[in-house]
Amino acid sequence: MTEYRLAVVGCGGVGKSALTLQVIQYSFVEDKSQFVDDSYRKQVVIDDKLCILDILDTGGEDEYSAMREGYMRIAQGFLFTYSITSRSSLDNLTSFRDSILRVKSEDHVPMVLVGTKCDLE
Repeated sequence: MTEYRLAVVGCGGVGKSALTLQVIQYSFVEDKSQFVDDSYRKQVVIDDKLCILDILDTGGEDEYSAMREGYMRIAQGFLFTYSITSRSSLDNLTSFRDSILRVKSEDHVPMVLVGTKCDLE
């Protein structure tokens, strides 16, 4: 069975955990204070094939920046998450992208941009 390792990245408080838990559990968790990395696995069907998603919900706080290189190396794809209520959370994704491209040193790194908190606008 094919396994895909994904990392959900972005600043603290943008809704990375809420997004991840929505994908994993199909439910919205109102108060999920998270300051450390957490990992989830889910069996899904992609292109008519059974696969495993291994999703790393990363802590967005600066104190955990030392962990970033580790997950950047092992992840095969990235969900760049920002809050639509915070322009700075979008602007800060540039540093995440630059770091990932530097660490991965690959021609093609799958990345998806996700705006969260649409219900608040």
